[in-house]
Amino acid sequence: MAGKEMEVVKGVDLARYMGRWYEIAAFPSRFQPKDGTNTRATYTLNEDGTVHVLNETWSGGKRGYIEGTAYRADPKSDEAKLKVKFYVPPFLPIIPVVGDYWVMYLDDDYQYALIGQPSRKYLWILCRQNHLDEEIYKQLVEKAKGEGYDVTKLNKTTHTDPPPETEDASADSKGIWWIKSILGR
Repeated sequence: MAGKEMEVVKGVDLARYMGRWYEIAAFPSRFQPKDGTNTRATYTLNEDGTVHVLNETWSGGKRGYIEGTAYRADPKSDEAKLKVKFYVPPFLPIIPVVGDYWVMYLDDDYQYALIGQPSRKYLWILCRQNHLDEEIYKQLVEKAKGEGYDVTKLNKTTHTDPPPETEDASADSKGIWWIKSILGR
């Protein structure tokens, strides 16, 4: 299966895709805290057409986050293949690390999405709410399976209701946990 080109959504309206997305499930990463909860991503469109990325998670009551930039892998293509660039470490922008962000499925209302990478080592199910209908979840898992992903590795992300407010959180100064997880390295 790994040799087969992954199916990717075409014609994504980036402006509609902006905003907050909650991680419903993802492949675990040794760089992400095992007890990470309320994991989410917030995307903001920049004037130059790139996207500001803010990834957050809570671990031990502290907020960890990393920021980066996403941009179309090929500006001439209407395929939803993005590159995401983070600086390592986040507070010392010296070494840029770039990873793939391919939108494999997105519903017509831009309410839930399946994100993968050509390596198939990383997978995310995202939703505008911090919970997703079980039937839809199963359909997205089946779609990923059909694209050659080992879906047994999917872990559901724990969320609290209501979600934590960013401003209330004490910061996690380490901030490194997201980098490798999102980049598939």
